[in-house]
Amino acid sequence: MPTPKKPLPKKTSPKKSPSGSTKPSSRKPLVYGAVIVAAAALLGFASYKATAPGDSSATSTAPAAEVSADPQAGVYPELTKLARRDAGDKLAVGRADAPVVLIEYADFKCGYCGKFARDTEPELIKEYVEDGTLRIEWRNFPIFGEESENAARASWAAGQQDRFWEFHAAAYAEGAKEKGFGKDRIKALAQQAGVKDLARFMKDLDGPDARAAVAKDQEQGYGIGATSTPSFLINGRPIAGAQPKETFTQAIETAAAQAKTTGKAGATGNAGSSAK
Repeated sequence: MPTPKKPLPKKTSPKKSPSGSTKPSSRKPLVYGAVIVAAAALLGFASYKATAPGDSSATSTAPAAEVSADPQAGVYPELTKLARRDAGDKLAVGRADAPVVLIEYADFKCGYCGKFARDTEPELIKEYVEDGTLRIEWRNFPIFGEESENAARASWAAGQQDRFWEFHAAAYAEGAKEKGFGKDRIKALAQQAGVKDLARFMKDLDGPDARAAVAKDQEQGYGIGATSTPSFLINGRPIAGAQPKETFTQAIETAAAQAKTTGKAGATGNAGSSAK
């Protein structure tokens, strides 16, 4: 299926991001091989349809994801390899050997992402992460300019002090993004999240390691054809937008059943846990 050629909004295509990355429209998907051409086209199109371009505060309503009764339908095995399953990952929650991995590509200035973080993600954690079925891996995918980059690097810096998820909750609280993510605001959010060494935090968020980590996540997102946030992969199944909880529930349960059938319930070499 050819990739739909849709124009990206100006604010999602900065000429040069603070981390040194080029604009999203210059990114070429499929860096993970020709076998995921269809997946990249699907996610790119679904992401565009599910997220109203130019409006970072809206709520996704487009039916951008369907989960077939066939557990293999809509699943791209190459995409399952993007799960890091690193027990030491500060930006992940759940067992490293969980049968299902949900990868989330998100921006802290994205209204859809905030809706998912507040309304859906806590329920998925309670129902599936806590019983060992699901692991959630975060990928910073800032597309709304300098403040998005600030927040992305800040989340990574908070994670170095084991406060990523607390920062995540503070940054996605109702009304938080409207206050912006300038440096003073970022510092206040870190303090709210319980980051103990604020001096180290401020140094880390502007350091080369934070920039490299965010750039790595961005490259992965662009590489699979994502153009908007949030975008998800659930065991190789692309889902775009803050879809209803039922879409995620069905995808997780289908993936878990498939993993049980095939015996592929995670990478035991990285077994462990990374919890909030």
